[in-house]
Amino acid sequence: MKNSKHWVFIINPIAGNGFASKYVAKVKEMIQKQKLNADVVFTERKGHATEITRDYVKKGVTHIIGVGGDGTFSEIVQSLANNKNITFGAIPAGTGNDFIDILGFSDRFSDSDWEILFEENTIKMDVGKCNERYFINGMGLGFDAQVAAENYQPENSRKVKKGSKSKYWWHIIKTLIFYKEKEMRVTIDGQVKETKSFLNTIANGRRLAGGFYLTPDAIANDGLLNVCLIQELQFFARIKELLRVIKQTHTNDDVVNYFTTDKILFEFENEVPAHLDGELYFNSRFEIGIVPSCLNIIYNPYGQHYFNSVAKK
Repeated sequence: MKNSKHWVFIINPIAGNGFASKYVAKVKEMIQKQKLNADVVFTERKGHATEITRDYVKKGVTHIIGVGGDGTFSEIVQSLANNKNITFGAIPAGTGNDFIDILGFSDRFSDSDWEILFEENTIKMDVGKCNERYFINGMGLGFDAQVAAENYQPENSRKVKKGSKSKYWWHIIKTLIFYKEKEMRVTIDGQVKETKSFLNTIANGRRLAGGFYLTPDAIANDGLLNVCLIQELQFFARIKELLRVIKQTHTNDDVVNYFTTDKILFEFENEVPAHLDGELYFNSRFEIGIVPSCLNIIYNPYGQHYFNSVAKK
């Protein structure tokens, strides 16, 4: 019986520039339709979804459903990873909505997506880990992380600069022109290499940065991370390579090192920006690995998901 389970829907009302708040009525409608024993809780600040999840885990909840963007889902997983007794579900309501691509659901839920969500087709999903932080879709070091950093106040890395979408594109153009690759030490399978890279993507999913398939072959339950390292490039070469990323024809290029691994280490002389599931994070050492079968998650077995196995109900 579904009503013997305890569900909680964690809604970030400002996700997607307020789009998530439009799902409140639909969530409540579906709770009634499905006859669920469910709570609806709203986040109020950055990191709040992690706190809410931790509280509900202690209460013995059976299902936690996030309603928001990739950042909201990532916050939930910080308190949910390795908990095999709780089922996680995601309703995308953010701006980029890259993570939902893994699960085979639509960027914006249709009636069919809602129905399939409550079928509770579940599967075990891997989760990435960077130092002590989990990531569910992917992380980046280099050009894309610098663009993210440009959108934060320099005196407070947690405070986003206010501005229009045109300002965001200005940050991309400015970074394309002026970004200088930093010296780093990369350790892969015990082999250490001193190098510089324009872009370093380490992913569990395929789609990042609002629609770029940097790791187009990634599978979210194979126990491996997909890595795309693009070497130091001059301005016009950067443009050319990003166009090839858009076309998903970049993985065999001479300037690209594309491979899979279960761990990788990046070390820098000073702190540099990174993004984990789109959220900014600073450090000088990034010890990255994969935690296999870490999350019990609802997916769409009828959609174009990125899993190898069949559903486990």
